[in-house]
Amino acid sequence: MSTVVSYLPTANAAPSASQFQSQVSETEIRQVFEAQRATALRLRTSTLDERLAKIKKLKDAVLAHSAEIIAAGAADFKKPPAEVDLTEVLPVVAEANDAMRGLKKWMKPMSVWPSRMTFGLSGWVQYEPKGRTLIISPWNYPVNLTFCPLISALAAGNTAILKPSEMTPHLSAVMVKIVKENFSPDEVAIFEGDAAVSSALLALPFDHIFFTGSPAIGKVVMAAAAKHLTSVTLELGGKSPTIVDATADLKLAAQNILWGKFTNNGQTCIAPDHIYVHASVKDEFVRQCKAVLETSYGADAASQQQSPFLARIVNTRHTARIRGLLDDATAKGATVLTGGKVDESDCYIAPTLIDNIPADAKIMSEEIFGPLLPIIPFNQIDDVIDRINADPKPLALYVWSKHEPTINAVLKKTSAGGTCINHTVVHFLHGNLPFGGVNNSGIGRAHGHYGFKDFSHERAVIRTRIMLAKMFFPPYTDRMRKIVSLLMKTV
Repeated sequence: MSTVVSYLPTANAAPSASQFQSQVSETEIRQVFEAQRATALRLRTSTLDERLAKIKKLKDAVLAHSAEIIAAGAADFKKPPAEVDLTEVLPVVAEANDAMRGLKKWMKPMSVWPSRMTFGLSGWVQYEPKGRTLIISPWNYPVNLTFCPLISALAAGNTAILKPSEMTPHLSAVMVKIVKENFSPDEVAIFEGDAAVSSALLALPFDHIFFTGSPAIGKVVMAAAAKHLTSVTLELGGKSPTIVDATADLKLAAQNILWGKFTNNGQTCIAPDHIYVHASVKDEFVRQCKAVLETSYGADAASQQQSPFLARIVNTRHTARIRGLLDDATAKGATVLTGGKVDESDCYIAPTLIDNIPADAKIMSEEIFGPLLPIIPFNQIDDVIDRINADPKPLALYVWSKHEPTINAVLKKTSAGGTCINHTVVHFLHGNLPFGGVNNSGIGRAHGHYGFKDFSHERAVIRTRIMLAKMFFPPYTDRMRKIVSLLMKTV
């Protein structure tokens, strides 16, 4: 028996711990899954207007509950209201608007030209719903990373079961409220709970699974999906490197990189993980970074911990994990340039810049997912490229440079899920670009048309206009073989 958490909401308030009640079993999960089967079959013929109405309903509900989302973000990890607006509410609104603007075009069958082998036939790609889908979302941006994939699932005409993380219960509770107020469970359902609930869901034969989380758990999800040959979209993570060369605008680079890094206190899958800085500008870059930290969060350690603009680490376990990376690095000779303060009882780690990191420090091999930022000097860009290629392919790679040969070398000689030139993280918000990783950092694509396609089956359809294939029917004659021989030379 697995349990999930149900929230009985009160108006206009983030839920308290007493409002969470364990009441859902594996049997009930399976009942919802079975109920979605008939709905999924019906939705194969769902219209544009039906899909648009669902997406608009979800967007309007998120906006209507935005105050509750802000309160829940503060309750779960002291997330600043502006960050909640920017990273939770705005992406859902943008995703919904992009889908509503583009869905009419996306749903249309795509005609294709006949090849030389298929003269006399017309062909097209018809987009059909995959069916019953599962969306497993993480704790760092719960609303964003649950409802944005849901919009793609609804746009494609699917049913969905949502499994948010148990680590942010207040935000999950608001999402439960939104889903239950706006959708029937045979169409969209949401289950809370721990890993046992995820395991119960992953045992079911879904038609598609969308997972956002770590590469390690992504492998577990993929293995479970393989038992049913279920397709997957895996939005994972890894160590996203940043390069700052000698030609970069150092002040702007410092402002932008530290914004991308310390938003949500570093708990972002596409946050800059570490920075390669050209040795000739390293000192000035560090000076600019220190100035940015003082301006953004406070001039001293006490001011920074009291800053209303810094979120907390999600829980004490993750705080201890990040502290372990810092302690390991300093024990092996790394230098803390600024920051370094840790208060585990407050789930607080200061924005920290680290220098002189030895190659065997754990921080150089493990995803940080917190407010520690290693700074590594370099002299030759090819050395940086070699180091990047020696690691698993990252989810994101950032380049700060005005030197086109350097930019082109990085783009051509490395592989990453996405790349920003003289910017960080904003490619996530570009609805006309595919978002996703490569190999260890992910499989599949999300957002906009790409998310719609990942939640759709691209069905190949052929219609006969002229039956030329009859010349290849048996009995096989010498004349037929001559035609085949000619085709081999012309197709």
